[in-house]
Amino acid sequence: QVQLEESGGGLVQAGGSLRLSCAASGRTERTSIMGWFRQAPGKEREFVAGIAWNTPYRVYADSVKGRFTISRDNTKKTVWLQMNSLKPEDAAVYYCAAKSTTRATYDGVYDYWGQGTQVTVSS
Repeated sequence: QVQLEESGGGLVQAGGSLRLSCAASGRTERTSIMGWFRQAPGKEREFVAGIAWNTPYRVYADSVKGRFTISRDNTKKTVWLQMNSLKPEDAAVYYCAAKSTTRATYDGVYDYWGQGTQVTVSS
């Protein structure tokens, strides 16, 4: 199994920044891609960004391009989401997720999930 633990959420003013962290543990060799998702109250969960452990693959949702940056440290098995120029509409619970190596890169299904961390953006 793979365990994911997010941290770094909190309250920030619009225009501010936060950095989320996701620490992966367990059988991490079974994962190929790490992703960040978010879910706001009353809305469906949406993809935010993804990064591969061992290839240059990196992808962002259009809504966060140019503002958010996903990065990783393979040694620490940690993934970060640097969020700049935050907007009130970025407020949500942010989830870290991992995709199994058995799935194709562009398969939208993720197999392992963290508990989430709350991001609140005040206007």
